[in-house]
Amino acid sequence: MEEFLSSNGVMYEHHDVATDEAAREDLKTRQIKSLPVTIIDDSEVIIGYYPKKLVPALKLNISVDLSGKTEWLSEKYDVMLKAAVRAARQLSDAQLEEQVPWREWTLRRTVLHVLSFPELALNSHAHGSMSTDDMKASDERLSVLTSVEDLAQYGESVRVKIVQFLASGDTQSFDREVPAHYGGEVTVLELLNIILSHSTHHLKQLYWHMETNMGIQLVEQATESDLDGIATPSTLI
Repeated sequence: MEEFLSSNGVMYEHHDVATDEAAREDLKTRQIKSLPVTIIDDSEVIIGYYPKKLVPALKLNISVDLSGKTEWLSEKYDVMLKAAVRAARQLSDAQLEEQVPWREWTLRRTVLHVLSFPELALNSHAHGSMSTDDMKASDERLSVLTSVEDLAQYGESVRVKIVQFLASGDTQSFDREVPAHYGGEVTVLELLNIILSHSTHHLKQLYWHMETNMGIQLVEQATESDLDGIATPSTLI
């Protein structure tokens, strides 16, 4: 973010919420839970690194090259979804029906949430939205996935489709604006970035529960370095 602003001659103030209490309170007042965030003239708020939104908001006369962003998204989705599948495979079919402590969900629903939201975001380029109705339809369609292996195979198929889509160079689909329950009117690429953060947050919750409450030693857990750059809320639960 700072490199983008500096390289385009934008004057800005940087605030580190880890050490700047006033900045932290400001974000809390605005009900902003994810980083990075850019606030323009104390009114327009852009959460995440979205050049397609930053360029017009900052009145920059430049074109936006999405190739770097699609490569980064592809790499992070590949890592995150592989990690989610590995975690799922450490559970038994019986454990899938156990409840998680942070909401009225089973482990099956938690794992499926991590895996299915990226597919919903991906499908928005053809379907035209990611609405609550789309989510309900997805839940109904995926209700037949009841075993660990069902979930693992589904997660792998989602990973492959997303990686292929992001490598397609289909800028028309990348730039299509869709109404989404998460993010409002956003481009498909922006939505994929938002949902990457969303699913990664739930993956971290799953990791915590498996280790802390179930006593499972995670195999090949995705590290903070693996997930570097993915914006997630500072509070886990």
